[in-house]
Amino acid sequence: MIHRESSPRQRFILALLAVTLSACAASSPTPTSPDLTGLPPTPPIVGVTHTPTATSVPTAAAGPSTSPTPSARIPDFGHIVIVIFENREFGLVIDNPDMPTYNRFAQGGALLTQYYTPTHPSLPNYLALIGGDTFDVSTNCKTCFIDAPSLPDLIEQSGRTWKTYQEDLPEPCFLGDDYLYAQKHNPFVYFDPIRLNEQRCRDSVVPLTDLEDDLANNSLPDFVFITPNLCNSGHDCSLGVVDAWLARLTDELLPALSASGEPYLLVLTWDEGQGTHSCCGLPALAGGRVATVLLSPLVKSGLQDDTPYTHYSLLKTIAESWGLPYLGHAADDGNVLIEKPFQP
Repeated sequence: MIHRESSPRQRFILALLAVTLSACAASSPTPTSPDLTGLPPTPPIVGVTHTPTATSVPTAAAGPSTSPTPSARIPDFGHIVIVIFENREFGLVIDNPDMPTYNRFAQGGALLTQYYTPTHPSLPNYLALIGGDTFDVSTNCKTCFIDAPSLPDLIEQSGRTWKTYQEDLPEPCFLGDDYLYAQKHNPFVYFDPIRLNEQRCRDSVVPLTDLEDDLANNSLPDFVFITPNLCNSGHDCSLGVVDAWLARLTDELLPALSASGEPYLLVLTWDEGQGTHSCCGLPALAGGRVATVLLSPLVKSGLQDDTPYTHYSLLKTIAESWGLPYLGHAADDGNVLIEKPFQP
């Protein structure tokens, strides 16, 4: 079991409230709709009451908002693990015979059937997942670095640990692209407080090969973010390749999570879809609807949750589990907690 330092709640809250950030109001540019020629029809959007509008959600950075007092709404997980894939709509994943592992998990865990991503292309969606905002980023830029707090800052301040394991990352905290590794799928190096702290970055932004050692040494961090390479994520290769990679990963990861003796949450999701479906106060043309699956001994097996969620909902749910402040749009009322899968 990973040891966590304890600190008085009041000192923790005061430390977090000291984080500030200059905000500049701006509107997200309308994303260009990708070519959907030849794709099967997207399943109907159930339960979404979003009315399209010409106004985009502001992407100005905002500091952490104070979280409500932690409650029993979300379990206090010992480990939270996110595995993120690339560029597939819900209807291309669920019930796809090329993805037996993913669909087995969708049937045995909790499937979020109305989960939406903020925008296109990849990078701003990754930033949203750990920073609560797209920060006006609308391309897969290389040097659009951000001086803002992110989820790892709050995790560390709470006495917890984190790592991102990036497949084919040439070395810890590497900048740039390298063969099957793409920087745009690694949001952590875009945040100045991580990238500019050399030791911190090298300790926590590491190649996926480090995961095997951490599992063997019973040193898996509390928060884990796993990015496959350009092939195994589905960006450049087929869904059959994605599914085979997922099967290999979970054959090692799930037994280790179970053996830790702590409650865990494993999230399988996608950075964006191929459409522009929207909900929950996102821009009228957003990033599409993706098949997000929750795996945990504490979720209702076989549940299909049709509540509209976003990447910001996932960030909000992590914060609620660990009593952290809400970052950026995670504080918005429209980005609701993912709590239905955990209700008695």
